[in-house]
Amino acid sequence: MATQLAQTRALDTTPAIPDRLYFKIGDVARIADLETYVLRFWESQFPQLHPNKSGTGQRLYRRRDVELVLEIKRLVYADGYTLAGARNALEQVHRHPAAQIGPQREVQPTLQMDSQPRLPLMTTASTQRLESVAASISHIRAELIEIAGLLGAPASHQPRRRARMTALPAPVASLFPS
Repeated sequence: MATQLAQTRALDTTPAIPDRLYFKIGDVARIADLETYVLRFWESQFPQLHPNKSGTGQRLYRRRDVELVLEIKRLVYADGYTLAGARNALEQVHRHPAAQIGPQREVQPTLQMDSQPRLPLMTTASTQRLESVAASISHIRAELIEIAGLLGAPASHQPRRRARMTALPAPVASLFPS
């Protein structure tokens, strides 16, 4: 019981990230208190985590990568998410930045203003282009259905007629005819 309490307390404190541009994998492992193979595995499981690689192939993590590693660690070890659940939670946060995960974060109301101008109404040229694209797609779809029907139809193989007996050439008296 005491070890579980110590582990949860250790996970609740976020380590200080030094003010540097790049971090090597060993540095990130030390900061996050993880093994390097865990970081390499997480790279294959989380598409958001992709450190740069130097000319020699060494992984170089940026500050946002280190913060992402710490977030993944919190989700997996402290909040009890599976890797798939943590991946989904991070994707949701990435899609909707206002929605935060976990009991430790509070959702703060955000005032969203239209920072982008509204899109113009579609013109007749763009409408015609969309109609031609839709017609092309429906034509391609019909051709694919026809091809699938041809491939799915039973093959009608007509066997070739072969002669049962073949004539052998007349035997030659010498091996080297002149």
